[in-house]
Amino acid sequence: MWTLPSELTSYIGRRREGTRARQLLAAGALLTLTGPGGVGKTRLGTRVMRDAARGFADGVVFVGLAELRDPALVANVVADRLGLGDRSTRLVTSTVVEHLRERSLLLVLDNCEHLVDGCAEFVREVLTGCPGVAVLATSRQSLGIAGERLFPVPPLSVPDDTGPCAPEELARYDSVCLFVDRAVAVWPTFGLTVENCADVVSLCRSLEGLPLAIELAAARIRSLSPGQIVERLARRLPLLTAGPRTAPQRQQTLRATIDWSHELCTEAEQALWARASVFAGSFDVSAAEFVCAGAGVDSAEVLNLVDALLDKSVLVRDTTDTDARYRMLETLREYGQERLAESGDHARVSRLHRDWFDRLTATADAEWASPDQLAWVTRLKHDHANLRAALDWCLTEPGEAGVALRMASRLDEYWSLRGFTTEARMWLDRALAATPEDHPDRPFALGVAALHALWQSDMDSAAGQLAQAENLGGDNAFLVTYLGYVRSLAALISLDLRTAELATAAAAGFRELGEVRRELHPLFIQGVALAYGGDIEGARAALDRMIELCESHGEKYHRAMAMFGVTMVEVDFGDVDRAAEAARKGLLADLAMDNSFGETFHLESMAWVADRQGDHPRAATLFGVAAPLWADLGTTPEAAVSMPHLFHRDNTRKALGDLAFDQAHAAGRAMSAAERRQYALGTEPAEPESPLTQREAEIAELVAEGMTNADIAAKLVIARRTADTHVGNILTKLGFSSRAQIAAWAVRRRR
Repeated sequence: MWTLPSELTSYIGRRREGTRARQLLAAGALLTLTGPGGVGKTRLGTRVMRDAARGFADGVVFVGLAELRDPALVANVVADRLGLGDRSTRLVTSTVVEHLRERSLLLVLDNCEHLVDGCAEFVREVLTGCPGVAVLATSRQSLGIAGERLFPVPPLSVPDDTGPCAPEELARYDSVCLFVDRAVAVWPTFGLTVENCADVVSLCRSLEGLPLAIELAAARIRSLSPGQIVERLARRLPLLTAGPRTAPQRQQTLRATIDWSHELCTEAEQALWARASVFAGSFDVSAAEFVCAGAGVDSAEVLNLVDALLDKSVLVRDTTDTDARYRMLETLREYGQERLAESGDHARVSRLHRDWFDRLTATADAEWASPDQLAWVTRLKHDHANLRAALDWCLTEPGEAGVALRMASRLDEYWSLRGFTTEARMWLDRALAATPEDHPDRPFALGVAALHALWQSDMDSAAGQLAQAENLGGDNAFLVTYLGYVRSLAALISLDLRTAELATAAAAGFRELGEVRRELHPLFIQGVALAYGGDIEGARAALDRMIELCESHGEKYHRAMAMFGVTMVEVDFGDVDRAAEAARKGLLADLAMDNSFGETFHLESMAWVADRQGDHPRAATLFGVAAPLWADLGTTPEAAVSMPHLFHRDNTRKALGDLAFDQAHAAGRAMSAAERRQYALGTEPAEPESPLTQREAEIAELVAEGMTNADIAAKLVIARRTADTHVGNILTKLGFSSRAQIAAWAVRRRR
């Protein structure tokens, strides 16, 4: 598995530090890169990660923690990065440990300092249970656990006051090289000369070699000479004595640099900087216009202010989205939060942030069963950190827990699809504990909480929450129907003979209320229950209606679920060819949604189909393919799909014999994700559609011809910086880290 962040700018220096860090990583299971903010821990860590990757057979996984605020969710974020979600009935940490137990993998945890206790506990569990896993952490302080090796990341090398000042001799100092490289990026005619080299040396020494400070200073080279930059920094040096005496001097120098960047902004830009710091992770222009406007900033100004902050390197554009999103470097975000607190505007802006995401969840809820469903999944995924921040604000602000209750309840199917059942239960439990018994949203929230308890087979909690909801709910038709639906799912899990009756009543109730979205899952339960009760035509009718509703409304999540229902019914009670077609369609739909939960069920069902068709080697292989996925979900097919699994597995083993079955099963189990999907679908993996724009594709071809960015700019008559941006976008979109990879990709596309 490989999740490597793209490097959009050139990597400068750090050769000795990189070598030493790799040596320490090879000598122990945990290496923590420490140092103050802005010293370059993350950049060094990613380079060490890339260089060390070849030593780990199962790859490298990079997990950024800057957006996370709750130490209890460290394992959840790692699980999501591993593709596990938090679907397990066990503790999420145990799920991760079980997944990694037999793997050789490097896990990188970036920005741990605000989550030290949570990270330390999680890393201790992983290293204890996973002998083949190594952890590389970056943090402002050590994790403080046994076996940890520390590597304090030093600043970049700077010339001393007696050192050389000739331009040709300064190239051996990393701080000077970094400043020149970043200055050229924004002002292509800049160069190190006899006239300016003393000022550049003074600037790098004043900034003590801190990479972030140097990059922020270099960004101003368009409007100021190196000497002018030095003068402005010199006037800010008294700020160093104004900070806490216990604060590292480098951190104070960084603060002076950011103070200076702040003063270069207009009052409106400063206000937007402070207000935008309330966002956790990225945000779009619409969110900024709602949250950051007011109190002297007109909403019509916000887009121009965003552009200004992009230009001044306060904001960066997140290039992974079709629609532009923006984020702040964490150090700059922390600075903005301080300014927001000083302004006295923090409460107002935080409430607006919550209000925006309250509205967002309301719109997502209303448009969920529609052709926009996948777009909403993507949108909510990108705003997950903001949703967490909004929910947390509600639960720490007196009198606001009811909004958290409403938001968490609206997201019920998003939580399920993304595999965040444990997190959903946490938010719902916290909100329920903080709201009064007579809150109007409480009964429905209890029903949603019961539903998520059932996803984890927590029957006792579900029963208690359903009873509370029924006691509080009265005779509200929607609520009565919804709780009846949840009870039908509980009945299905318990193999209750009343399942079909309960599900049929729930589906009919939602139909009468015009609640198409809510009718879908009861139809699935009804279809499966009727089939196992012997009413095949009734089962088909229920599932056909489910499919018809999904297709007429553009709903994809439940349509994939319906395909699994069709496979279950037809493989044992009807037309095996129809079962095979449904399994294939369902798998393709789940792959399009990146729904590993659904993928597991469909791969399993394909094994049943192969058994029915008499292709027992394929059946055994597919049972093997599905086996590690069941383990990743924290369950077993014997528990999740007991009757069909045991019947078809035993039948396949009997047909092949133990030896042949075990060999085919092992072969399937060993397949990679790409191999298992190709095997299940029986097709060569298609060349993915290019994610590049026409201009980016043209530039990729020029890179393949060996052109530099300057060459490309000259050929296409564009600015050098524009060419740099295009190449950076190409690297990000393709998930590459080098021009050689772009060239190889372009050559492959020509074939």
